[in-house]
Amino acid sequence: MQKLIPLIIFGIAFAFVEAAVVVYIRSLPSGGLNFLDGDYQTIINLRAIAFIIPREVSFDIARLRSVEVIREFFTILMLGSVAYMAGQNLKQKLGAFLIAFSIWDLFYYFFLKILIDFPKTIWDIDLYFLIPVPWIGPVITPLFISICLLIIGLVLFLKSSTLGVEHNKSLL
Repeated sequence: MQKLIPLIIFGIAFAFVEAAVVVYIRSLPSGGLNFLDGDYQTIINLRAIAFIIPREVSFDIARLRSVEVIREFFTILMLGSVAYMAGQNLKQKLGAFLIAFSIWDLFYYFFLKILIDFPKTIWDIDLYFLIPVPWIGPVITPLFISICLLIIGLVLFLKSSTLGVEHNKSLL
């Protein structure tokens, strides 16, 4: 519990930062990175997630997309760094990453709902990630995946202590 609570707090706080960035991007005159309104080629469509490439991208959007890809990379790096510090062994570090990632993702949508009333429903289409290409799909997909990852992460984090069973009991 000693490291779990700060991990959760980090995920929630970072989710707000991420949501605020998205609010700023969406308020740009160009509409930000709104690939959903434009013409795009679908690379793979898994129904819950589609991987796309926009056919036409203006210079401003191309530059913004480059910054966003780098920001997303560093977001994952930050979540991984916090997980590395929170875990004692590989399984716990993986569990910590899954916890931080899932809390961040769930609260990201919570804060977007509060800040800009998005999504209206869990079936609204959203742009999930830009790495390696844009991923789009209904909001329910990342919510469902994050809930699953949270459960897996908690199991890994709470059951993988290198200090033995007695230490695990103190985490609960």
